[in-house]
Amino acid sequence: MSAETVTLYRPVGPEELHLIQVSGYREFPPRLPGQPIFYPVLNEEYATRITRDWNVKSSGAGYVTRFAVRADFLRRYEVQTVGSRVHQEYWIPADDLPEFNRNIVGLIEVIAGFDATDRPT
Repeated sequence: MSAETVTLYRPVGPEELHLIQVSGYREFPPRLPGQPIFYPVLNEEYATRITRDWNVKSSGAGYVTRFAVRADFLRRYEVQTVGSRVHQEYWIPADDLPEFNRNIVGLIEVIAGFDATDRPT
């Protein structure tokens, strides 16, 4: 990606992946009630860990997505560190998600998948 975008990652379960597919891999679905924040993460290692530890356990499968977002848009949000320096993410309010989606450059890619056997799918 160019210097004008930031590459981010998002761990998703099968239902969220289906909604991403329906959008033509162009946007993330709206947050559910009780989910006030959208959490894209800054590195593949962290996204993979969340996918294996949370998505696979709760849904039987999980996927790591990668996508680029305009850097100008992301400047309004601070990077949040929620553990070690690997655990970095943005906290995007649910109300900002439509604008976030409009600032995705290109398509959302699925770069890894895991199932309950903890093997790549």
